[in-house]
Amino acid sequence: MKNLQDIKILYSEEVLQSKIQEIANKINEKHKGEEICAICVLKGSTPFCMDLIKRINLPLTLEFIRVSTYDGDSSTGKVNHLDMTLPPLDNKNVLIVEDIVDTGFTADFLLKSIKLKNNTKSLELVSLLNKKIARKIDVNIDYYGFEIDDKFVVGYGLDYNGYYRNLPYIGYF
Repeated sequence: MKNLQDIKILYSEEVLQSKIQEIANKINEKHKGEEICAICVLKGSTPFCMDLIKRINLPLTLEFIRVSTYDGDSSTGKVNHLDMTLPPLDNKNVLIVEDIVDTGFTADFLLKSIKLKNNTKSLELVSLLNKKIARKIDVNIDYYGFEIDDKFVVGYGLDYNGYYRNLPYIGYF
């Protein structure tokens, strides 16, 4: 276990909330008058998703899925779909909510899986963090908060072996 006092703050709670409002404004504008189905990717995306949907001023439903590609602080490159149970999404505006897109494996898997099983009206990906430097698969992120370099980040849902998700900011060791 790493020491909490060793974490350096990358994005404060205030900076995060301001950026989330910016993202929500873009979604509200693009989908004005339409319904959205937000899909929260558990567990890391939960704080971001909850803060984001509070700012989306449109009719919205919320679903949860659980996938995993990480072991400790590195990606395994294999997507484990632990629970991908979703209702029919035909003719819906679907917004996949991710905490971070790094290698692209998870985002690519989710986009392809949902497209394969549904005829959505729109399918968009929103991620709080975009770690392009780690990308192995090219994936389009429709909305993102911050582009980060090759740091392993924790806090605000992001974890290290299950710990640090509860921090109100994003930091690194």
